Amino acid sequence: MLEIRDLQFTIRKDGADIPLLQNISVKIPSGHFVAIVGPSGCGKSTLLKTIAGINVESGGDLHWDGRNLSEDGDLQPDEFGYVPQFSIAFDELTVEESIDNAIQLRLKTRSQAEVEQIADRIIEEVGLDAIRERRVAVLSGGQKRRLGLALEMATAPRLLLCDEVTSGLDPKSESEIVNLLHRLSKSGDRIVASVTHSLGHLDLYDSVLVLYAGRVVYHGPPSTLAHYFGVALAEEVYPSLATREPEQWAQSWQKHREAYYAAMPGFAAPAPQPAAGDEASAKRAGRPDFFTQLFVLLGRRWTIFFRDRTQLLLQVAMLLIFPAVVVLFALDGVPSLKRASENRAPGLEQEMKEKIQIAENRAEVGGLLSGLVMFQVVLLALMGSNNSAREIAAERLIFEKEKLGGLRISSYLGSKLLFLAVLVTVQSVWMYLFVNIFAQVPAAPLVHAGLLILVNAAMTAVCLGISAAMGSPDQASLLSIYLVGFQLPLSGAVLALPSAVEPLIQPFISAYWSWSGIVRSLEDRFFAAVDTVTEASLRPAGLCFLVLTIHLVFGVILSFAGAARSRWSH
Repeated sequence: MLEIRDLQFTIRKDGADIPLLQNISVKIPSGHFVAIVGPSGCGKSTLLKTIAGINVESGGDLHWDGRNLSEDGDLQPDEFGYVPQFSIAFDELTVEESIDNAIQLRLKTRSQAEVEQIADRIIEEVGLDAIRERRVAVLSGGQKRRLGLALEMATAPRLLLCDEVTSGLDPKSESEIVNLLHRLSKSGDRIVASVTHSLGHLDLYDSVLVLYAGRVVYHGPPSTLAHYFGVALAEEVYPSLATREPEQWAQSWQKHREAYYAAMPGFAAPAPQPAAGDEASAKRAGRPDFFTQLFVLLGRRWTIFFRDRTQLLLQVAMLLIFPAVVVLFALDGVPSLKRASENRAPGLEQEMKEKIQIAENRAEVGGLLSGLVMFQVVLLALMGSNNSAREIAAERLIFEKEKLGGLRISSYLGSKLLFLAVLVTVQSVWMYLFVNIFAQVPAAPLVHAGLLILVNAAMTAVCLGISAAMGSPDQASLLSIYLVGFQLPLSGAVLALPSAVEPLIQPFISAYWSWSGIVRSLEDRFFAAVDTVTEASLRPAGLCFLVLTIHLVFGVILSFAGAARSRWSH
């Protein structure tokens, strides 16, 4: 049994406390199908999120099978399923792949055959067999709702919380979903609580819970709903609520509550006490380990990557175009440095002319080398931004849902870092090889390649942190682009920064440290040529590696902090 006692949930807005739930007290027995209805903004979804543990109650208690969840901890991930209003599956995956992934992320299974067996049972149970090979992107609204339910059935939960799963559906699809929820409530002694605006199909529900302004104003059989509110039809209940104050409705219900509960089967029965070491406890010990979740997520990410043609084509285009653009400025290679002639004709004029030519040559070569290196660095920084700016933000709600289902943050971010590490390595090594085929940069190879990889990795990590911290993918993309846009002008490679500002800004500019370290690794005479055309301070390669590593670590820490923060809305 699920029992809620005097539950309250309050948020603070503009310096004032706003109660969204007030003194909610209801009982829901096992094997029960309950509709949670009420006008918009009455607290339906807030109640569901509080039961699920997404919201932390401000007062009162929640009891589940004899446990006080407010004192003993939230529901375990395998005890309940939560189906939100939004889609919780990736468009690029098929129905069967989505369900397989959900099973592997939430259940500790012995083999792939066991995963397939569970998936087959779920697909049959929710009626998705005919479209199991179809991609999520082409599913209808009703089919996506069925898939959302299927994903939550991976653990066969005894409590299924559904938030507006029938909204926006045509009457036929709505009827099918409500009938499916009814069947699920009668299998496995399961409670199914469904938030809905619709007052249709009430005959399929065991009870109806009506909320008004965050208060319970009715919880009883559908057959007595209209009578209780003094209306002829259930559809007239909402208008009738406006005839009295919410507190008056709530007080009236308190007087009648026990009489209605006594008349409904299962409501008077005491909540069963779980036995130590029971089957549910054993099942809770079977969450997949860190590495299982990590490799399932990594495999899923690569599948999505290769099926997302837009992103795949963009990555290929950058790989082909960016290095080619760099090479355009040095199609004939890096010119050699001129030396003073030993057989120069005598005369001051000739000597001055030769010195001017040598100076011009040194400036030309120095400027070209500095520009080539900086161009490589900035383009790799741009690649890094593209790699990760939307990586977490674009799938944030799915991630939040999977966290609720027992996904480890460490497994999730580990899979992201491994995926991005491959992109970074391919992009950076290819940039190094391609440019050096056409315009050999006379820098230490390991330093040159290493600092290119590191600047890409640092920018990728920082932008991943931005993606984890931002509320939307568009915000994350915009901020990441701004970050890349400041790399060139604030590096000091083109225009020198004021001496008072340089120490304050340069530590944060990844492009500067990569460019500086590569330039310092040039052969001495080429380094001297670059040094003549730049006023920026040039740091040793070792220091540059250290600072970029700090940028990388900072990005990873920011990613963990952002991912750990909840992004659910009330």
